[in-house]
Amino acid sequence: MKLMEGIRVLDLTNVLSGPFATLHLAWLGAEVIKIENPKDGDLARKLGCVPDYNKKLMGTSFLAQNANKKSVTLNLKQEKAKEIFKKLAATADVIVENFRPGVMNRLGIGYDALKVINPRLVYCAISGFGQTGPDADKPAYDQIIQGLSGVMAINGDERLNPLRAGFPLCDTVGGLNAAFAISSALYYREKTGEGQFIDIALLDSVMPLMGWVVANLMIGGQQPQLMGNENFTAAPSGVFKTKDGYLNIAANKQEQWEMLADILNLSELKEDPRFKERDTRKKNRYELKPLLDEKLMEQNTDYWVEILNKHDIPSGAILDLGNALSAPQIEHRKTFEQVNVEGIGDLKLFNITAKFEKTPGGVETPPPLLSEHTEEILTGIGYTLEEIKEFKEKQIV
Repeated sequence: MKLMEGIRVLDLTNVLSGPFATLHLAWLGAEVIKIENPKDGDLARKLGCVPDYNKKLMGTSFLAQNANKKSVTLNLKQEKAKEIFKKLAATADVIVENFRPGVMNRLGIGYDALKVINPRLVYCAISGFGQTGPDADKPAYDQIIQGLSGVMAINGDERLNPLRAGFPLCDTVGGLNAAFAISSALYYREKTGEGQFIDIALLDSVMPLMGWVVANLMIGGQQPQLMGNENFTAAPSGVFKTKDGYLNIAANKQEQWEMLADILNLSELKEDPRFKERDTRKKNRYELKPLLDEKLMEQNTDYWVEILNKHDIPSGAILDLGNALSAPQIEHRKTFEQVNVEGIGDLKLFNITAKFEKTPGGVETPPPLLSEHTEEILTGIGYTLEEIKEFKEKQIV
């Protein structure tokens, strides 16, 4: 049994935030049906670093977020397509979309129209700023939200600021927030029989991730400090030089700091008034760091990782992405699953990262070709193959 076995999701989303949300539902066993435009589908189908895949409408950006899903095409600007969509909505448990606010209502297939057809429907709308408020109608991409949320302002250091995160942080956490909200709404429906509308804003979603920084400002009155790779909560805690590269050390507890000083033959620093206590170490971190770097540069990173972790001082190498993805721990956890994609071959895609004891999920089928399941799904709601052929001729599907 899968956790979401028997749950049907109509996924009208594009690119990242919505597809990432529905990917989690698909991993857990939900039947996720992508509703795509017949011309070229999800915008992500043409996004990625392999031009040949983009031409096949199977771009790497699409491949990353759409395993376990089905693809149906509908030209929702046509009345017949809206009629078909409403029939599908009557069979659905969840609808997810990430259009600008009001688009689905203008098409006549927004939540108010669909809840009449299906009162148990959980409808999730994902947007940059939410469905209401002075910014609701503004266009938004991840970087715009990173800037408006304060994320870019608190990243970097005096040499490089503002600084965006190196991946679409707001889209990603917005998708996680949506998946969590949908799961919660389905639980509520099990108790009450009632569906509901969920309004997810990327801006709202990312701000709580800065909880400690925000609390320091709003409660403690402390402005964020540009500290780069340093940890503002403790010292020594950050990136240090070694003989062959760099090392993360997080000696956040007093006993960890004292053990680190002993291992580095710097025991005298434990009694130095600049470094003896946690708060004074934080104030004098930039005097302490070169003293530690000098000792750490005597040995390679692997040497320090082994000896420091052995003494319960959290430490780790700073890996490039390729080495991180192939690390033994990642392989052991089965973070990736290999699937065969038609016209492309065998690929490794992310697997579900929550390991359920009794209801495991994961990758079972590759991302779908555009319109791959249109006949299967439409015959399932009563249309004949002849009717579907006519729909294709009229560019309805």
